[in-house]
Amino acid sequence: MIHSLPLAFLLTNSDGSPMSPMELFQNGGPVMWAILLLSFIALTVVIERILFIIRENASREPEVVASMLERVEKNNISGALELGKKSKDTVARILVYSLTNREYSLSNAFIRASGQELARYQQGMAVLDTAITAAPLLGLLGTVTGMMRTFSALNTGGGSIGDAAGQITGGVAEALIATCCGLFIAVCCLLPYNYLNARTEQAKQEISDASHALEILIAKSDAEKSAGR
Repeated sequence: MIHSLPLAFLLTNSDGSPMSPMELFQNGGPVMWAILLLSFIALTVVIERILFIIRENASREPEVVASMLERVEKNNISGALELGKKSKDTVARILVYSLTNREYSLSNAFIRASGQELARYQQGMAVLDTAITAAPLLGLLGTVTGMMRTFSALNTGGGSIGDAAGQITGGVAEALIATCCGLFIAVCCLLPYNYLNARTEQAKQEISDASHALEILIAKSDAEKSAGR
């Protein structure tokens, strides 16, 4: 009898009407509260990170970075600093800090500034990573509790499937709903997580390229200055 039950029957009410989202939540068991809390946290992080990326993209000024490097090549450090201080570009801010502290340690100044900037890109990533891992596990926990409810119904029904059919289907529905919701949350978190990771790697590449260019141009400028003497 159980094997002949269609999946749709597990997700409908007794009158045959489809379950509403609230009814699905209620039939998913107590694990659904943990999944709901996790989804709210993940959604908050995703929205905040997307807004952060939008703001960063709007403040990017690659032409300013290029102009700063050109002035550094011409040994116009003060001009490069003056130009960079007016910009909100991430790379420009790193260059400003590095050039300001070049007399002490250019490389360490660049590493410190780039680390601070990249930390802004990585905020919230641990939360999303946790959500991707925890959501399917919570769904699996719901599957276990649903199956426990199913076997408990068999025991209390004296072993008669017919007498306990309602509780059995309720336990199976709990297992399916919790598993589905857990996997859904994990997939929804995985997509922005991969995008944000890719955006962080892109920022790392841009900062690394600026670092190499700055080092080469300063070395070139110093060499030309020495040759001019």
